[in-house]
Amino acid sequence: MAKYLVIVESPAKEKTISKILGKDFTVKSSYGHIRDLPKSKLGIDIESNFEPTYANVAKAKKVIADLKKNAASADKIYLATDFDREGEAIAWHLKETLDLADSKTARITFHEITPEAIRDAVKNPRTIDMGLVDSQQARRILDRLVGYKLSPLLWKKIKIGLSAGRVQSVAVMIICDREEEIKSFVPVEYWSIEAELTKKENNPAFFKALLASKNGVKFEKLSIKDKAQADGILKELEGAKYIVQTVETKQRKRSPYGPYTTSTMQQDSSRRLGFSASKTMMVAQKLYEGINVGGDSSAGLITYMRTDSLNVAKSVQMQTLDFLGARYGAAFVPQTPRFYKTKSKGAQEAHEAIRPTLPGRTPESIKQYLSNDEFKLYDLIWKRFIASQMTDALYNTVSADISANDYIFRAAGSTLAFEGFLKVYNIEDAEKEAKLPPLKEGENLDLKALLPEQHFTEPPPRYNEASLIKALEEHGIGRPSTYAPTIKTILDRVYVRFEGKKFVPTNLGIVVNNVLKKHFGNIVNVEFTAEVEEKFDAIADDKTPWQNVIRDFYAPFEADLTEAEKNLERQKIEPQKSDEICPNCGKPMVVRDSRNGQFLGCSGYPECKTTMPMGKDGKAAAEPEETGMTCDKCGSPLVKKAGFRGKSFLACKRYPECKSIYYMDKNGNKVLKPEPEKTDIKCEKCGSVMLKRIGKRGPFLTCSAFPKCRNLQWIKQEKSPKPPKKKAEKPAEKISVRKSKKK
Repeated sequence: MAKYLVIVESPAKEKTISKILGKDFTVKSSYGHIRDLPKSKLGIDIESNFEPTYANVAKAKKVIADLKKNAASADKIYLATDFDREGEAIAWHLKETLDLADSKTARITFHEITPEAIRDAVKNPRTIDMGLVDSQQARRILDRLVGYKLSPLLWKKIKIGLSAGRVQSVAVMIICDREEEIKSFVPVEYWSIEAELTKKENNPAFFKALLASKNGVKFEKLSIKDKAQADGILKELEGAKYIVQTVETKQRKRSPYGPYTTSTMQQDSSRRLGFSASKTMMVAQKLYEGINVGGDSSAGLITYMRTDSLNVAKSVQMQTLDFLGARYGAAFVPQTPRFYKTKSKGAQEAHEAIRPTLPGRTPESIKQYLSNDEFKLYDLIWKRFIASQMTDALYNTVSADISANDYIFRAAGSTLAFEGFLKVYNIEDAEKEAKLPPLKEGENLDLKALLPEQHFTEPPPRYNEASLIKALEEHGIGRPSTYAPTIKTILDRVYVRFEGKKFVPTNLGIVVNNVLKKHFGNIVNVEFTAEVEEKFDAIADDKTPWQNVIRDFYAPFEADLTEAEKNLERQKIEPQKSDEICPNCGKPMVVRDSRNGQFLGCSGYPECKTTMPMGKDGKAAAEPEETGMTCDKCGSPLVKKAGFRGKSFLACKRYPECKSIYYMDKNGNKVLKPEPEKTDIKCEKCGSVMLKRIGKRGPFLTCSAFPKCRNLQWIKQEKSPKPPKKKAEKPAEKISVRKSKKK
């Protein structure tokens, strides 16, 4: 029997850490939370200083029994849950639920799952930090009060099934406010004037210079208001001589960004890879927990992925600088190591930034062991971190002022003199090279053309996932662990939907937002939500009792709730009308919202449940294409439909009565979509049975609790080696040696 018990949160960690610690340690997973506030009731005694009542999670019954059995026979129990406030709270719940004695219980934490980090954590245990536990407890209780008190009001006054939340409602408000800005925006006309110029020496090449000032007065963006004003300037420039007044050359530095935090990783992953915030965190979790990359056991490839700190361990920084010198040369190694300070409010500076656990483990060296998504994200994290430790990029810049009567035109050019960090990490706003011909002060230039151009100011853009996360972080709303769940919630509740990867509020979202702003403006606002996060930080630092924070919140909240119960009238959400008629019952079709866009639904719902896809013109989309094939189950015709992300599939024309679905193989033949196959594998997130399915990229596992749990894992298929050609046949030993060298 093992002497020591280590309790982690997920089975993936269980396997990795077990191999690191050896036979004296038993590593068991709690499968996340084993105790929480009860679902069936509030679970908070408001009259008794907001005392919470916790209940064991139903699905954790067997897990708790197994953990108690192992704890009873262990000399020491190490609680190794995640290194954040929620992880600290889970450790405390484990101690309380399993009734663990203080003398044999210790808390250990680590930023990365590597042999060095795990062994160091076991050598340096600590007690549970009750400041962190109370901070998480306060967050959970406050969110429960908002959710369980406010949601029933929305059910009663608007629609059954709605929810409200301290963070999610502010996220919806931010999106709705931006939509109002766009609708009320009035474009403003303005003009710009450029001159196309060439040098005198019969040089056919030309360059452009922008009108910059007149008699020393600078032209702002909106200075030239209309065509009449632009024509007046053109008239004053007739016959003007273009003379180079000044030429300035200098070198400019461009410094790298810091390594990733949770927020910046989600933003960059959205922009560069097209990953949703939830997908980014799911893939990052796998990279953190451990993947076998050719050794005897799995290895954690990145540090903990829920962080708002930019700190980097000194030992890792030194390793990185050595790696840079060896791989890229001394010119790419800064004279002094780089340090970054986070701008995020209340950042946990004791944490580390997201980085590869081994700087020298390049993405290419482990690509064969990773899925496509895992490789893409690891490549992004590795490049961002390596670049953050490199030297500046250098640009040679030239700017020239060119006079023409009373006016000054300005031309500018730049060329990349030294790549620096750009050798590894290409930034989206990197300057494009724009060369100017050699110019001298006093030199006369020839005018090829004057180019007046009309412009109009544009409204602020709608938020996408990246810009919404950035806005939440800048306002101090939420924490690294909350960004992805918040976005998922507001989409699932259909408060917002995607339109071209941008968030658009639905009619339902607008109504809910208006109600909350009018009757609960004290809590559904940016300032309050950010202020509460600061109070949670104060609890974590043992500067204030958690009950005081809840009490200060609840009194005004209860008053607002009482007022809304009395004065808020029943809200009706009228769907937008359309010109389409229901083909089944003849009633008008109306426009309805879903998280993935709008569709046409029968106004006779729920008696008639007819729906039709809607085109961009607001009319019914074209009828599905007939295929000439028939359904094997009912004999009805099969039609070709566009599925998720445009992938076509075959469906029975009698849907929803018959829900047969087929795919088409390369020859255009129908292939029945196989039923999911049960496995013996348990979901690492919720403990439910995992189902084996077949997708476009092969087999994968998905949780049977879908859609409540969306855990998904691709099954890596071993590629069968190609038989060697007869001419290339060599002894097995020599082939093995060649493979080893290639690695």
